[in-house]
Amino acid sequence: MFTIIAMLQKKLVIVIPVIMILGFLFGLQMDVSFLKQGIMPLTFLMVYPMMVNLQLKKIVERGDGKVQIAAQLLNFLITPFIAFALGKLFFSTNHYLALGLLLTGLLPTSGMTISWTGMAKGNMAAAVKMTVFGLLVGSILTPVYIKMLMGASVEINMLSILKQIAIIVVIPLLLGNFTQRFLIARFGMVHYQEKLKKKFPPISTLGVLGIVFVAMALKARSIMSNPSALFVIFIPLLILYVVNFIISTMIGKLFFKRKDAIALLYGTVMRNLSIALAIAMTAFGKDGADIALVVAMGYIIQVQMGAWVVRLTDRIFAQEHHPQKS
Repeated sequence: MFTIIAMLQKKLVIVIPVIMILGFLFGLQMDVSFLKQGIMPLTFLMVYPMMVNLQLKKIVERGDGKVQIAAQLLNFLITPFIAFALGKLFFSTNHYLALGLLLTGLLPTSGMTISWTGMAKGNMAAAVKMTVFGLLVGSILTPVYIKMLMGASVEINMLSILKQIAIIVVIPLLLGNFTQRFLIARFGMVHYQEKLKKKFPPISTLGVLGIVFVAMALKARSIMSNPSALFVIFIPLLILYVVNFIISTMIGKLFFKRKDAIALLYGTVMRNLSIALAIAMTAFGKDGADIALVVAMGYIIQVQMGAWVVRLTDRIFAQEHHPQKS
């Protein structure tokens, strides 16, 4: 069973579009209102396993300060506003789709950020720190940004969003950290690192696929009435990722060594779509499916981009790049 789940994680490029199609077909044939009851369990299944392997102590370790600052400036002062501008441009008449694009741009680093960085031979320690710090800061700033940027267009219940973030981020984070400590105490660090640690990320994949299926099923009939909507959503998402990729790559090549530049790229271009999807489906009621549809389509671009960047790393960062001296 675990082998099958691990295979699904490695084949997300193919699996997610297939799940989206299956969810779409299911939503056309069935009354899918019952699926809403599965949103919270699937959310927990998606978020909790990724929290088990987070090393919270990394956030207070010194080193990589310059690249960490650059990553968070990109993540919280540039990308959200690019997403907001694209949302205003492409979704001026559908504010919930615009909110979906903003939510995609608000939460940095994916569950695969560390893995992608490792495969591309980047700075793994920096990637871990970006992931932990990005998650914590993103969870705090997300309701603030949503209220500040979308409050005039969409009814925003700050208390509800904060409550949902506590449920889908803080509680799994605490439980995950407790689980990690328990497993290390029970089986030892070596056994945890070599045998247990790798079992959790694939489990998270099941939650992702479940939520994507539910989001597509709930939106199936409205998509059927306007099939071009998927294409309209795809274009601004692609622009968001490409612009983010160009900015991050240029900054990395200009100011950082190769390994730090790779970590910066994956720590800023990859977005935490799992958390964004969870917030969309739990904090916005019936309108959450619109928001989630945008986020779900982000997976298609993100997984493809992550895989291709690994293949093209030597072309993108052809030589060792040292910081420019002033």
